[in-house]
Amino acid sequence: MKFVLDTHTHTIVSGHAYSTIQEIVHEAVKKGLELVAITDHAPAMPGAGHIFYFNNISVVPDYIEGVRVLKGIEANIINYEGGIDVDDYSLSQLDIVIASLHPPCIQFGDIEQNTNAIIGAMQNPYVNIIGHPDDGRFPLDYDRVVQAAKEHKVLLEVNNSSMNPKGFRKGRENILCMLEKCKQLHVPIVVGSDAHISYDVGNFNYAIPLLASIEFPEELIMNTTIQKLKSFLKG
Repeated sequence: MKFVLDTHTHTIVSGHAYSTIQEIVHEAVKKGLELVAITDHAPAMPGAGHIFYFNNISVVPDYIEGVRVLKGIEANIINYEGGIDVDDYSLSQLDIVIASLHPPCIQFGDIEQNTNAIIGAMQNPYVNIIGHPDDGRFPLDYDRVVQAAKEHKVLLEVNNSSMNPKGFRKGRENILCMLEKCKQLHVPIVVGSDAHISYDVGNFNYAIPLLASIEFPEELIMNTTIQKLKSFLKG
């Protein structure tokens, strides 16, 4: 199984990442990717770029070195109703939108609060992907989350970074639970590197073996063709 795209990468604009757009794309070329999404953290994240950065990101070419470049954002879910920190006009100018729970932007809630926040974000017509829904600091009801993803046609992310033993999310068991429910309901997923430095672009070293170990259906993995991903991009 070959992955040809990475939907979750960060540049220096995110405030705690270390590479430029050009460096990310160059790494994508080296790894044979056909598409990469630039999804910097939205303004509520401490150190992130101003909303003007995202309003002006259309100046970035659609193709760089032959790689399709999606101009996106990782928006912050900021309340338990699923509100995010980016206005609809700004979202409408982007190619791809991830919505995620981040502790600097929302307090850790209980399972009901967190689940309501995720499902509320899915109802936003511009949200394409829920980022790292494995984060054990934000426990979720995966039965409800997976069913809502199917209903609202939102992709659930398998975040490669979450499975890094040196990371702080420790999400492997939650990912397995989510994936089993996705298999049962035939709900597609997408794998993101969550690269914060160019060398990690297209790095799926934890995710691919995990998917193989549970025989997760290839047709439900959106990373294998650009066309599959495009069918889940709203507008």
